[in-house]
Amino acid sequence: MAAKKKTIKKRKFSARHIVKRRGHKEAYDARKVYGSILMACLGSHVKEAQAQRIALSVSNDITKLVEKSHSITAHEIFYEVTKRLKKLHPDAGFMYETHRDLS
Repeated sequence: MAAKKKTIKKRKFSARHIVKRRGHKEAYDARKVYGSILMACLGSHVKEAQAQRIALSVSNDITKLVEKSHSITAHEIFYEVTKRLKKLHPDAGFMYETHRDLS
């Protein structure tokens, strides 16, 4: 009997852009979102492994949101990250919200 091949679904990625505060567009970079969340967690004395898990979870959620959106602003991304991060770790959420230039 032949073994079944598992197929891995490839995630479609389209070059999404976000509208920055000054009105210009920039390509969405999930690494920037991940890095800023990670720095907020580490700045709140979250252990590194937990900080990485939180940053990955939230950044994946934001990437899905960006992929679904026709247009999204940097402020909307900031708001969504803050909301999700506060649910997972209130101190890190506060750090992210009040220190915009962490990374």
